[in-house]
Amino acid sequence: MIDSSLARLFPLAAFARNNLSRARARTVLAMAGITIGVVAIASLGMFGATLEQSFLNTADDAIRTVGVSPGEDADFREFDRDHVAQIERYAGNGAVYTVSRSRARVTGLQTTTRASLVSVSEPAAFVTPASGQIPENWRSGVAVGSQLAERLGVEPGDSIQVDGENRRVIAVLKEQSRSSWVRVDDGVLLPDGEVGNGATQVLIRAESPQAAFQISDRLERNLNDRRSYYSVFDAESSLERFNQQMSLIRTFLLAVGGVSLLVASVSILNVMLMSTIERKAEIGVLRAVGYHRTDILRLMLYEAALLGVVGSVVGVVISIGLGMLMNAELLSDPLAFTTEALRFTVLGFLFGTGASFLSGLYPAWKAANAPPVEALRD
Repeated sequence: MIDSSLARLFPLAAFARNNLSRARARTVLAMAGITIGVVAIASLGMFGATLEQSFLNTADDAIRTVGVSPGEDADFREFDRDHVAQIERYAGNGAVYTVSRSRARVTGLQTTTRASLVSVSEPAAFVTPASGQIPENWRSGVAVGSQLAERLGVEPGDSIQVDGENRRVIAVLKEQSRSSWVRVDDGVLLPDGEVGNGATQVLIRAESPQAAFQISDRLERNLNDRRSYYSVFDAESSLERFNQQMSLIRTFLLAVGGVSLLVASVSILNVMLMSTIERKAEIGVLRAVGYHRTDILRLMLYEAALLGVVGSVVGVVISIGLGMLMNAELLSDPLAFTTEALRFTVLGFLFGTGASFLSGLYPAWKAANAPPVEALRD
């Protein structure tokens, strides 16, 4: 039964709702088509946005970091204090860290193997202990990467031999991401200055990726002339490639959603045409009692719009639910929706309602222009 207040305020909308309720199975199927199309656009778009945010969160430190190593034309293989001071001169506000690397024989409780040795000026900026702890003024002991600790069978408090020297394990490190500049998963971290005679690499961490790219350009311009004395690397090219790949992924996902909506639009067009044919006599009566062509046109468009709005709203609700699951899995926070992710829900809603409205134009025009006499005769 049509709600009386709705009938008073929006008589054609109430009439349209009543007409749709008479063929519920067909109406539900048409709405389901729109819902599927909206879910395809909104949820797939949100998946791309969430995947991008997950990558940026994981690789944030790597993207903001510039690495400097001895270049191919350099007459040195390690940086001394003068080299580091020269790099610091052009680092701007970036934080400068020195890293030294080597390899040695390491013996634990279960096995003996060769492993990488790493020391960094500020370990807390690059590694996190899973067990044990690294003191601020670190002078003795070693921290062991997660993979090497498992192979050696050691934990904090045990002793290992590093290049024939006994060392106490003060911490086992958490597994690091692949984008980390200082990876010690299968190695040993020692106090600063205990690996090599100088730094094999200098890392500069800026406040933002753009600041890192500017530092990289400044270092290249000031430290290298026509020869490569300093090898400078940043993540700008990697970030550009990632953005291009994400653009292709988003385009593909939107295309999939667009095809789904196209199928849904054809379904609505079929529903509206069938409704026009079945209600030909009814439309003739409406015209005979004084309804104008524009009234019939508006009535049919109301029906198409109702199909689109209800189907799109259901699609948006389902998409948000799927988005929460994706956020929980990739971002560890169900409500961590980015602005871009929410934009896809709006885009899906607009596509759904727009496709429904456009699909209803021809059936509405056909119904509005049907001659009343012929409609009544049939």
